[in-house]
Amino acid sequence: MLEPEFDPEEFKKWTPAAQQRALEMLQNIKNAPKIWYCKRGRACNGKPHEGVEYPHARGDQWPPEGSWRYWMCLSGRGSGKTRLGAEWIRKMSEHAGSIAMVGRTGPDVRNTMVEGESGLIRVCEAANVAYTWEPSRALFTFANGCQVHGFSAEKPDRLRGPQYSLAWLDEPAHMASIQEVWDNLMFGLRIKIQGGTKVLITSTPKPIPWLKKQAAHKKSRVITVSTYENIDNLDEDFREELLETYEGTRIGRQELHGEILGDVEGALWTWDLLEKCRFAVEGTVEEFALTLDRIVVAIDPAGTSRNKSDETGIIVMGKKDGIIYVLQDASGRYTPERWARRAVDLHDAWGADCIVAENNYGGEMVKSTLTNISAYPRIQEVNSTRGKLIRAEPVFSLYEQTKIKHVGVLTDFEGQLTEWIPGKGDSPDRLDAMVHGAHELMEQGGPAVIQTASGLLIPAGAGRYSRNKNRQTASITAPARLTRPTVRSWS
Repeated sequence: MLEPEFDPEEFKKWTPAAQQRALEMLQNIKNAPKIWYCKRGRACNGKPHEGVEYPHARGDQWPPEGSWRYWMCLSGRGSGKTRLGAEWIRKMSEHAGSIAMVGRTGPDVRNTMVEGESGLIRVCEAANVAYTWEPSRALFTFANGCQVHGFSAEKPDRLRGPQYSLAWLDEPAHMASIQEVWDNLMFGLRIKIQGGTKVLITSTPKPIPWLKKQAAHKKSRVITVSTYENIDNLDEDFREELLETYEGTRIGRQELHGEILGDVEGALWTWDLLEKCRFAVEGTVEEFALTLDRIVVAIDPAGTSRNKSDETGIIVMGKKDGIIYVLQDASGRYTPERWARRAVDLHDAWGADCIVAENNYGGEMVKSTLTNISAYPRIQEVNSTRGKLIRAEPVFSLYEQTKIKHVGVLTDFEGQLTEWIPGKGDSPDRLDAMVHGAHELMEQGGPAVIQTASGLLIPAGAGRYSRNKNRQTASITAPARLTRPTVRSWS
């Protein structure tokens, strides 16, 4: 039987109320809610099929069967763990009244867990579930009244007091204060719920003690998911660059396949040592940097920027009271002009004293490249004629004495440290840059006191210094974004 053709003239004869009902019915059909868990269950590969014509939950994205309290999804980048977390929270909101979600930082909670491409908002809109989102309060409320409270791991004390039935912890392996975050979260997980209180843990793994201990817990259910499981939904450039670069490497086993790696036999640095050197700041890293006596930007430059070229190591480091702090890893695959620009920008942003750069490659090329970008930073050249191991050993000794600390978690940098075996291959770029910076900070005792003609101390913070024409006696002003309350060396 043929379906009758739509007659617009006949539609116009309908009453306004009938026309409105018809339009609403069409809109509902068009915006039909998209399900996440299909009837095929855990046997489904998540690809579109009859009845579910769009990507949905794979078998590894279903909650574990049986009795459990901690569901640990340790997976590679881009494997779909954020979507898994958001969909689980949406489903569990039908049974819980209060849920906690904890991200590495406040922006991570907002930009990834809630407003991201796979976050709570997108998930609710796809399922036609009403909600309200209050970014200023980090509060997500479902139409049924269930509230999801957002927290930053940078402020673990905020977890004290409130209570919940469920929690979603995203990227805990990369939280500097994970033990404190976890302890406070556990104390708040005390509202009864059918099936018992539960925590979903989604993270790209790192072999830190907390993660290993939690994975071994008798009430934990651990799944590892490769990036390749979600490959069809990933950007082509991501596949070409990231997968080609890291597939077959040790870091690829962690970042792509979700493995918890052990220590490398023969490596100087171990994960346990790095955890002892972890430093969590109160407030932001930028605020902490204001208290430091010196800051340097250290570079280990690469000569080319092709896909198979080495990366340029760029590490920002500071010093105070005999302790060296690693603040930022800005390493990457850059052209010479780009790494020079990046270094100068970091010099400005952090209020650094100088740029420390290895000149083994290209002789005067490094200094020339930097000065072509800007003539004002002081450039301290390094020539590693003594060999990598000889220069690295005293720096490693400072780590053993916990006199070098990492501010936060620096995943790629720390991965290089724990993989380097002295005498086997070249030392990696990030490690070399850090060693250059550490030697500069070790060998220079502190900032020199410089005065202007008017007797005023030069304010802290390097930048493009300019004369103040409004004063009869010229002084020096520093427009750098970070201005520390100390004076420093100058040349």
